[in-house]
Amino acid sequence: MKITHLETIPVEVPLNRRLAIRGARGAHAVSPFLLLKIHTSEGIVGLGEVSATPRWSGEDSVTAAHLIAKVIAPRLAGEDPTAIERLSRGVDGMVAGHPFTKAAVEMALWDILGKAAGLPVYRLLGGAVREFVPTKWSVSGLPPAEAAAIAAWAVEQGFRAMKVKVGIDPDEDVARVRAVRQAVGPGIRLGVDANGGWAPWVAVATIRRLSEYDIWFVEQPVAAAHIGFMAEIRRQVDVRILADESVYTPEDAMALARAGAADALSLYVGKSGGIGPARRIAAVAEAAGLGATVGSNLELGVASAAMIHLAMATPAITAEDLPCDIIGPLYYDGEILTEPLAIVGGLATPPDRPGLGVELDEAHLARWRVG
Repeated sequence: MKITHLETIPVEVPLNRRLAIRGARGAHAVSPFLLLKIHTSEGIVGLGEVSATPRWSGEDSVTAAHLIAKVIAPRLAGEDPTAIERLSRGVDGMVAGHPFTKAAVEMALWDILGKAAGLPVYRLLGGAVREFVPTKWSVSGLPPAEAAAIAAWAVEQGFRAMKVKVGIDPDEDVARVRAVRQAVGPGIRLGVDANGGWAPWVAVATIRRLSEYDIWFVEQPVAAAHIGFMAEIRRQVDVRILADESVYTPEDAMALARAGAADALSLYVGKSGGIGPARRIAAVAEAAGLGATVGSNLELGVASAAMIHLAMATPAITAEDLPCDIIGPLYYDGEILTEPLAIVGGLATPPDRPGLGVELDEAHLARWRVG
């Protein structure tokens, strides 16, 4: 079996207006992502997804499509698609950065391997280490009453863990968390995600104020590069610190561990550059005694499936302690898959079909396709 060609499909899928995310890095109301098909000589097609937005990752569907067509596709043409590690490292050596683009290629190769072997990806990764993947909801940085209403709705859907977007304005952040806590009651685990939006001195004072509302963790309190400040914040507060924007690579994970800057890491298939690189980050976390969870860039169905397979088969991802953010498809008004993923309130389970276990609904896809 050989790779014959790569096909890209730009899409813009709107989020449900009520649920659209607002945080320290701005609002996310539509996802301008890129879907990928890797075609082979055997007729097997692997699916991938570049779930990136310029504000957050510096990548978009235009740059991703260009790199795939002009740089990556010529490198992969005629190659054995099951040589995932060799091909992924080759792509990595040809393109600096752009992890979300690389992740789309890598997940499509896993999809091909699974379809060829007749096995779901999580089994190729060593098999299930849990019955399902625990998940948590993400409450947007809305005015307190609106945030509280969404949090109450999430509890009705079955979520028993959630995080609230903060890092926008300290007083507003506290008011929002207070309203959410009052709405969900004491039995729901509640964290906050600042997306690097606080200055270090603001972070310490605000976290101490938020502690009154039984805060479970604080995610990325300061900017990505401020590892030293994050370590100092961690020493001054009694709440667990999660790193997200600070960790893209295994080397980032090691630097955070050495600095004592985090209690756990939030990793992604997209941000890490693929399933394999994400597992390497999780391995660093495990070796350093840190927890690990799976974060979200509001992925569509293809990348969300890859995330479920990753979490399902990776014991270093401590999802029972820190439920994952594998909830992207729940935010959209549209669906791109022929059969939606099994993502419901509080848990996600992988498809048991070969590969990623998902297929694109071409009719629905035409609705969201760009150009």
